[in-house]
Amino acid sequence: MGQKIAFTRPDGGSTSGYFAQAGQGRPSVIVIQEWWGLNDQICGVADRFARAGYNALAPDLYQGRVTQQPDEANHLMTGLDFPGATHQDIRGAAQHLAANGGKVAVMGFCMGGALTIAASVHVPELSAGVCFYGIPPAQLASPKDIRIPLQAHFANKDDWCTPQAADALEAEMKAAGLSPEIHRYDAAHGFFNERRADVYDANCAEQAWQRMMSFLGKTLA
Repeated sequence: MGQKIAFTRPDGGSTSGYFAQAGQGRPSVIVIQEWWGLNDQICGVADRFARAGYNALAPDLYQGRVTQQPDEANHLMTGLDFPGATHQDIRGAAQHLAANGGKVAVMGFCMGGALTIAASVHVPELSAGVCFYGIPPAQLASPKDIRIPLQAHFANKDDWCTPQAADALEAEMKAAGLSPEIHRYDAAHGFFNERRADVYDANCAEQAWQRMMSFLGKTLA
């Protein structure tokens, strides 16, 4: 359904991405990859958004590199310029989508979930954020500084983005007077990824998708 495109970053550079179009003037969603890269699964999420009526753009943060090996994925993630990805790649995507009309949200998984929160702090073009099991380091972004509606989905069986970390994020935001919509699932990290049979949970993934659709329907109207 979608296609590869290039869009302009605020610094004048260019980033490529996968764009699935629902129509001019429709609301839009930026889809941020897991640490595996911009793979077929992430492109499939963008296509699913388009079928649901949202323009969707998934920036290629690894510049064409994709892996299925955890060690290589960790190497790629640790080598990523997170501030650059936030302020240039993701903001460029937001500006590109906003030019089509309609409000823009950001969402992502794992590493992309952490970047979703960072973008929710630093990218002013956004109207909503949806985070799946990812929290950024405090030096990149503090959840208490989020000023847009945030929905977050966390796994109770997660040793990376732990339940304790999710509780701390919720407590920090509420202490700042914010009202995040937090959902927790008796599932493992990565439960939304249908390409990973070892962690995928179809029931939890569908429940999360329906909750996200309801949230975006309200915040991007």
